[in-house]
Amino acid sequence: MTGKLYVLFYEAGADYVERRVPFRDAHLSLAREAHARGELVLADALADPVDGSVLIFKGETDAAARAFVQADPYVKNGLIKNWRVREWTVSVGGDALMKV
Repeated sequence: MTGKLYVLFYEAGADYVERRVPFRDAHLSLAREAHARGELVLADALADPVDGSVLIFKGETDAAARAFVQADPYVKNGLIKNWRVREWTVSVGGDALMKV
């Protein structure tokens, strides 16, 4: 496996599901662009309750994940109340994630 994996954790604010509607297309466009560049591996909201999201990035540093946060309309418009990036050491299956 080349590079590293980084997990971006989003903690959503109150009424996230309702409040995200006007920003959803721009958020998804940003995610699709990051995926097309090979930076974003997987991403989606947590379910039951929908109170956050997990996004998996790959690269030599966490720069792509941090750049995503800075550009994300969900963050810019206060839908995300907290976020953090952590390096993820994968013991099993990491090669499959790096091929995406």
